[in-house]
Amino acid sequence: MRVVIQRSKQASVTVDGEVTGAIDKGYVLLVGLTHSDTLEDVQYAAKKVAELRLWEDEAGKMNHSIIDHGGEILSVSQFTLYAETKKGRRPSFIDAARPEQARPLWEAFNEELKKHGLKVETGIFGAMMDVSLINDGPVTVIVESKTKEQ
Repeated sequence: MRVVIQRSKQASVTVDGEVTGAIDKGYVLLVGLTHSDTLEDVQYAAKKVAELRLWEDEAGKMNHSIIDHGGEILSVSQFTLYAETKKGRRPSFIDAARPEQARPLWEAFNEELKKHGLKVETGIFGAMMDVSLINDGPVTVIVESKTKEQ
């Protein structure tokens, strides 16, 4: 599982001209899943996102999590995070999980984030989405479940 975290001041997702999710300060999460991902990967990634200290304290050091800071989540499924680009000019998406596997895991990930007390807004799985955000910092971090500590 691969999650790109973008700290934002404001963000929204629009599908066919209709806003499906919007947040003020918080994280925009671009979420990619691969074939071998399990519920354990989902739980690990959700906990990591919730507890990662990406918000500044009074001294300007990143010492506060999104839970401490009081932010919201905008979660967007994005299979293109598993694009293979080493050969040729057209990316291959063979490493991305098929929709029938990815959708329930993405939904479980969003539910896990809610269990950490976070407000979660979403895009629509598999839809063509317009994502709008104002980066804060900018701060962008990648979380990968396969590199978790054993």
